[in-house]
Amino acid sequence: MTIKHFIAVSAAAMMLFACKSNKNENMSTLNLTQEWDKTFPKSELVDHSKVTFHNRYGIELAADMYVPKNASGKLAAIAVSGPFGAVKEQSSGLYAQHMAERGFLAIAFDPSFTGESGGEPRRMASPDINTEDFLAAVDFLSNCEMVDPERIGIIGICGFGGMAVNAAALDPRIKATVASTMYDMSKVNVEGYFASEDTPAQRQEKRRALAAQRTKDYAAGTYERAGGVVDPLPEDAPWFVKDYHAYYKTPRGYHERSGNSNDGWNIIGCQSFLNQPLLAWAHEIENPVLLIHGEKAHSRYFSEYAFERMTGRHVVGQNSKVGNKELLIIPGASHVDLYDDVAGVIPFDKIQDFFELNLKY
Repeated sequence: MTIKHFIAVSAAAMMLFACKSNKNENMSTLNLTQEWDKTFPKSELVDHSKVTFHNRYGIELAADMYVPKNASGKLAAIAVSGPFGAVKEQSSGLYAQHMAERGFLAIAFDPSFTGESGGEPRRMASPDINTEDFLAAVDFLSNCEMVDPERIGIIGICGFGGMAVNAAALDPRIKATVASTMYDMSKVNVEGYFASEDTPAQRQEKRRALAAQRTKDYAAGTYERAGGVVDPLPEDAPWFVKDYHAYYKTPRGYHERSGNSNDGWNIIGCQSFLNQPLLAWAHEIENPVLLIHGEKAHSRYFSEYAFERMTGRHVVGQNSKVGNKELLIIPGASHVDLYDDVAGVIPFDKIQDFFELNLKY
């Protein structure tokens, strides 16, 4: 072992000691990949290690932890997850590493039932459990010796942007929240895109289809997958589907553990969202929230709706701020432009300023 390798191993060991799993035996039951297998290059400005923690349902979650090199004292910390159907080796890890470069301790975690995290059966989603995953991350960070428990924030990307806002409505320990290119998974499941399926008859049709699928899955003893991002891409595919394909199905963002890159969620995986609105109490969030969305994103209306739920102000396609709630629109950006650095439009400086201000740096 070289001196450089020994120092790196020692640093990782110290991080693991300072931020322990909440399993009694302090031993993970998960099979965690040790090599760097991210869709983005490793930064030389941060130390990286794998950590695990549990949610209140007993599901063990896997995370990558990023710590600024030569960090000292108690750090502000940020937990990151998303997009919906992605893994921590994709967008959430990129965001977490960027925040660590800027002085924060950051973790990017796989939600329950996905990636390297636990939970059976695989590829299920839950508005409750996936919101709880954020709260469990806050539990973990609050008990980390390297973290100031009064300075914890979260970032949710895409569908986990909605989960992050929901978590902020539940947990005042979350002192600041960023939702980037967010989806409200309840709204899209209940209404379809742009309210295209927003009638009682259409919802009842969905309920019947999901009920029939449950009967079929139970008889088969397995759960049929819905399929990830369509591939090959049809010529007449909507432009936002082409946008997803350009990320998930190409070397730019493909990952072998990502549902969106492969065979997707279980067909019944999102059933609960039909009955459980995520943003019901968003108007009672006291702590700061920053919503970031691309001007040209098909999903922009989800952030506009969330902003209206929190503030009562209806805005379309423009920046707005009411109290400590802010909507930031990125000119010319699409939904997927906020997934990675390819377009160079993710406002990391703005996110840094937001957390420095609201985590009392």
